Amino acid sequence: MIRKATVRDVRSIHDLLKKYADTGDLLARAISELYDCLRDFNVCEAKDGRIIATCALHVCWDDLAEIRSLAVLEEHRGRGIGSRLLTAAVEDAKTLQVNRIFTLTYQENFFARHGFRVTDKSSLPQKIWADCVKCVKFPDCDEIAMIRNG
Repeated sequence: MIRKATVRDVRSIHDLLKKYADTGDLLARAISELYDCLRDFNVCEAKDGRIIATCALHVCWDDLAEIRSLAVLEEHRGRGIGSRLLTAAVEDAKTLQVNRIFTLTYQENFFARHGFRVTDKSSLPQKIWADCVKCVKFPDCDEIAMIRNG
């Protein structure tokens, strides 16, 4: 079940994201940061109540939002959960009347299947780089910037 995250989900979201942050696939998020931006998150809850996937839509500016922290537990991949979470985030953007959505990713093919196209990182506003200084790869980022209109 895809739903909006609640405060009771924060520890599970943190644990899930940490698995992928430890491998360098995602940016680590502090628990306090997750509480601060909790309304950005959707989760996928398994029948047993466990959080098995998450995705956030973070509004950056009046016409730009970022897909962040899209993660699906390894044993649940390949079932369309990531696609459903991404679709929910895109729908949230439409509801908020945000026209452009970007992501920084290593999963180019996945995002391309959902209408994102590769873009030059320098085309994105400098404001979005605030999180990058927290990354162990800064300033030598090897993620791919992708954007989707509408």
